[in-house]
Amino acid sequence: MSYNEKKVTIDLGGNLAPIELSTGKLAKQADGAVVLKQGDTMLLATVVSAKEAKSGVDFLPLSVDYQEKYAATGRIPGGFLRREARLSDYEVLISRLVDRALRPLFPENYHADTQVAISLISADKDIMPDALAGLAASAAIAVSDIPFNGPISEVRVAKIDGQLVINPKLSELEKATLEFIVAGSAQDIGMVEGEAKEISEAEMVEAIAFAHEAIKKQVAAQLELAKLVGSETKREFNHEPEDLELRASIFAATYDQVYAVAKSASAKHDRSERFAEIAAAYRATMPEEIDDDTAFLFKKYFHDVQYDAVRNLVLDEGMRLDGRDVRTVRPIWSEVDYLPAAHGSAVFTRGETQALTSVTLGAKDDEQMIDGAFINGYNKFILHYNFPAFSTGEVRPNRGPGRREVGHGNLAMRSLKQVLPADAENPYTIRVVSDILESNGSSSMATVCAGTLALLDAGVKLKAPVSGIAMGLISDEKTGKYAILSDILGDEDHLGDMDFKVTGTEKGIVACQMDLKINGLKWEVLTQALDQAREARLHILGEMQKTIAVPREDYKPHAPRIISLTIDKEFIGAVIGPGGKIIQEMQRETGSTISIEEVDGKGIVQVFADNKESIDAAVSRIRAIVAKPEVGEVYEGKVKSIMAFGAFVEIMPGKDGLLHISEIDWKRLETMDGVLKEGDMVTVKLLDVDKQGKMKLSRKALLPRPPREDKPKQDQNAGTPDAPQA
Repeated sequence: MSYNEKKVTIDLGGNLAPIELSTGKLAKQADGAVVLKQGDTMLLATVVSAKEAKSGVDFLPLSVDYQEKYAATGRIPGGFLRREARLSDYEVLISRLVDRALRPLFPENYHADTQVAISLISADKDIMPDALAGLAASAAIAVSDIPFNGPISEVRVAKIDGQLVINPKLSELEKATLEFIVAGSAQDIGMVEGEAKEISEAEMVEAIAFAHEAIKKQVAAQLELAKLVGSETKREFNHEPEDLELRASIFAATYDQVYAVAKSASAKHDRSERFAEIAAAYRATMPEEIDDDTAFLFKKYFHDVQYDAVRNLVLDEGMRLDGRDVRTVRPIWSEVDYLPAAHGSAVFTRGETQALTSVTLGAKDDEQMIDGAFINGYNKFILHYNFPAFSTGEVRPNRGPGRREVGHGNLAMRSLKQVLPADAENPYTIRVVSDILESNGSSSMATVCAGTLALLDAGVKLKAPVSGIAMGLISDEKTGKYAILSDILGDEDHLGDMDFKVTGTEKGIVACQMDLKINGLKWEVLTQALDQAREARLHILGEMQKTIAVPREDYKPHAPRIISLTIDKEFIGAVIGPGGKIIQEMQRETGSTISIEEVDGKGIVQVFADNKESIDAAVSRIRAIVAKPEVGEVYEGKVKSIMAFGAFVEIMPGKDGLLHISEIDWKRLETMDGVLKEGDMVTVKLLDVDKQGKMKLSRKALLPRPPREDKPKQDQNAGTPDAPQA
C-alpha cells in the first residue's frame, strides 16, 4: 500500500539534529496528524474537532493530552497493571504548556469539541520532548481543515556558560542559569514559563526575543507543510447566533449601571450580586419564555457589557474594581508558627487571597520517586497546592488535584527550589503544602510568599527569601491605550489581556509564567510590565520581612534531626547486613530511620529520628560496625561459638577473632569444657591481624602473670657419682 507522505525539515543550526515533520502515513482518519522526528525522538500529534458545536456552549471545549509511551524508552510500566494509566504530573504540565499556547489562537466564536493528542513514541534520552510537543500539535492543526489563527511553536531557551541556546540537551541543563519554554506565532509571543537563577529583567527579555527567532523558523516550516498538503482552506462554521438589536438594547439599558458598580470599589461577592441584580432586572423586561439562542445571547451580551465597562474604567480613569490605581498592591498581613505541631508554618494574606502553608522535614526514605517513561529518579523537594471550593465561596465535590492545581504548585515549587540550600547543607526531604483558604487573584503567588515564610519558620537555611506578584494588562488596539496592573484580582485576570506571574529575590527573577490573550505584545510593554513587577514584589518582600526576615537559628524542638556519616565503601554491606538484617535491627531497636547509599565511591549514611537518644544509639552502633580493629587495643567481646581449640569472640559488630585455648589463661587448659560458654562477655586484647584479616585475641595478656614456682634445692652431690677422695 502506498502513502502520500509529505515532509519538511527544520534546521535549527548549531549542533542540534534537524527536525522533520511528516504527514500522510499515520493516523489518517484524524482531522490532522503529524509525526515529528529529531534524532531518535518521535512524537505523534493528532487533532480531531467536531463538525458542529453543542447547543448553549459559549467557549472552546479544547482538551490537550500529552502522554509518553514506556516502549519509547524501552521500559515496561510499573504497577500491578503494567500499562500506561492516568497522566503523570509531568505529562499534565506538558499538556498545559501546549494548551496555553494553542487555545488563544482558535477563533473566539469557535465552540466545537476539539481534542489534541500527543504521544511520545520513541525517545532519545538527551532530547527533551516537552520543547517539541507544541510544534507537533500545531503542525497537526496546520495540515487539518480546523480554523486556527496560527501556526505557533514552542522552544526551550537556556543560558549555558553565558550563551543563549535553543533546545539544549538534557545533560546540558544542569549548567543553565535560566531556562524558559517560550511559545508564539510568527508575529507575537503568547506564552512563557520557566525558572532562573536570580536574573535581571533585561536578561529575561533578551532570552524571550532570542527564542522568538527560532519560533519563526518553525512556523514557516508548518506553513510549507500545509501548502504541500493543500490545507490552507479551513472549514466554515457558525457556532454563535447573532442578534445585534438585542445586543444594542442590553448595552443601552445596563452599561451605565454596570460601570457604576465597577466604580463603587465593592467587595468581590457584593459586586457579583449587584451585577446579577442588574442582569435579572433586564431579564424581567424580556418575554418569560425565550428560545435557547436568545438565552445564550443574553448571557453573552451581558458578559460583554461587564467586559467593556471594567476595561474602560481602567483605561479612562485609571481605577480598578476594588478602588486601587494600577500600581498599588493590596494590604498584606502574615504570621508564622501558626500551626504548633508542624515543623514550620505560615499564613499569608493579600487582600482577599489567603494561603495557609506548612513545611514537613523528612528523611531520605521520604523522597518522591519519579517513575516516568522519560524522566525518572528521586525528588527531595515537594510542593503541593490545594484549592478547595470554599476558598471562592462555591460548592464543589473534592475529586483530588486538577490540572490547574498541578500547574500552580509547579510554579511555586520552581520559585522556592532556586533558593533552597545545597544538598550537602540540607539532608532533609522537604514537603511544602499550601492550602488556599481565600482566593481573589493570584493564589499561586500567595503560595510562594507563604512557602518562603514557612520555610524560614522551619529553620531551613534559604539563600534568600522569595516573593511573587501577578501582573495584568488591559489594552485597546483601536486607541493604542494600555494599562499594566499590579496584583490582579480574579475578575481582572478573567477580563484582561495578560496574566503574568513573576517571582524573585532582591537580586533577581527566579521563575515566571506568562499567558497572553491578545495578538501583539510590544517589547516595550513587556519591559514595563517586568519593571513594574519588580517594584511590586520588592514591596511584598518588605512586608514579609516584617514577620520574619531570616531563617530560625535552629529547627523546632519537635522537628526530627538528621546526622550524616561518611563510611568506606567496603562497609556498606556490613551496615546493611544479609538481606537488610543489621540495618532493620538497628532501626527497630533504636527507633530511628537509617538510609545508606553509595556516592562517589563512599558510603553516605543518614540517621533520622525525632529525639537525640535514638540518633546517638544508632550512630554508636554504626560507628562500631565500621570501626577498624587496632592491634594492641582492648575490647569487650561476646563469645559467639566454642571450638575444641578455643572460642570465637565478636569484638565489634560482624568482626570475630580467635581466642585460642592457650591465650585464655596462664595456666594450661586441657579442654574448653566449663571454661567459657556462648554469650559470655569477655575482655580481650587484639594481638595481631594477619594478611587474610584473621584476628588473634588474648585474654591472658590482660591477666597478671603468676609468680614462677622455684623447684626445691637438692644436695649438690645428690644424684652424682661419688667425688674422688683427695
